[in-house]
Amino acid sequence: MKIFRSFKEASFIRNPVVTTGSFDGVHIGHKTILNRLKMLAEKYNGESVLITFCPHPRKVLYPETAGKDLKLINSQEEKLELLRKSGLDNIIIIEFTRDFSKITSEQFVRDFLHGILNAKVVVAGFNHHFGFNQEGDYKQLWAMREKYNFEAEEIPEQEVMHETVSSTKIRQAISEGFIQKANAYLDHYYIVMGKPERYQYRNNFYEINLAKVPLTEECKLLPAPGIYAISSKTDNSDSKGMVIINETSDGKKEILINFFDGDPNKYDRDSIIFFHKRIHGSFNLADQSDSARWLKAAKTEISELIY
Repeated sequence: MKIFRSFKEASFIRNPVVTTGSFDGVHIGHKTILNRLKMLAEKYNGESVLITFCPHPRKVLYPETAGKDLKLINSQEEKLELLRKSGLDNIIIIEFTRDFSKITSEQFVRDFLHGILNAKVVVAGFNHHFGFNQEGDYKQLWAMREKYNFEAEEIPEQEVMHETVSSTKIRQAISEGFIQKANAYLDHYYIVMGKPERYQYRNNFYEINLAKVPLTEECKLLPAPGIYAISSKTDNSDSKGMVIINETSDGKKEILINFFDGDPNKYDRDSIIFFHKRIHGSFNLADQSDSARWLKAAKTEISELIY
C-alpha cells in the first residue's frame, strides 16, 4: 500500500477508483466499500484509493464541543495497518484545516477528484457527506459524473445482528467493555499497537510480571477498566495473555499486559495486541489481596479459552 500526504504526490495513480472518509475502526461497513473498490479497480485496470483526513474533522471544526473529547478506535498507525491488510492500493492522508473545510463539494470534485487524480470511479458509503457544511452527497456525485467524466456508485448501509454498523456504535461498545460486540461490528479484533515497557508492580499474594503499553496518541479509545483475554504478535512470535485496563488516581486509563509465555524479548518491541473477551470488570490494583484473587482467577480462565 502506497501512502501519500498530498493530492499532487498521488497524481500518477492509474485509473483511480476513489472513496473518501475517516474510516475509523476499518469496520465491516468500511470493508464492504474497500472490497468494492478492489473489484472496480480490477474492472477498469486501475488502483483503489482512499482519501482520508488527519486530524479528524470534528477535532478541527468543533474543538470545544463534539471534537473536544472525541476518542478514536484506531491510532493512525493502527488504521494504516488494518488498511494495508485489507488490500487497499493507495491512501492519501490530507491535513484537515479550517481552510480546507471551506472547500465546496463541487470544488473538491472538480479540483481534486477530477483535476488532479482524474478519478475513474467515485464510490460513496451510505449517507456519506462531503464538502463545506457537508453539502455534498451521493446525489450530487451522480449529478456531476458526466460533467467530470467519472462513474459514481453508492454502497448500502451494513448490518450486524440487525443493527446498523457505525464507528459511533463501535466506540460505545468498546468504552463500555463489550469487546466481543465491538469485534463483531469491526469484523476483526479490536487492537492496540505499541511497545511494552517494564512496569514496577509487586503483589505479596500473587507473583505476576506486568508491562505497560504507552499510547502513541492521546485520542486513542481504550475499553472500560477490567481484565481482558488477549493475544499478541511481536515480530514473528505469538503469545496469549491478559490485559488490565487500569484507571489511575488522576482518572486516566493505562494498559498493563501480562504475557503468559514470560518472554522478555517482547519488551520494547513493536507489538500488536488483539482483544478477545472481557473477563472481569474494574478492580483496585492497589488492593493486593483483592487484585491477587481476580488476577489469578482471570489467568486460569484465559488459559482454558481456545483462541
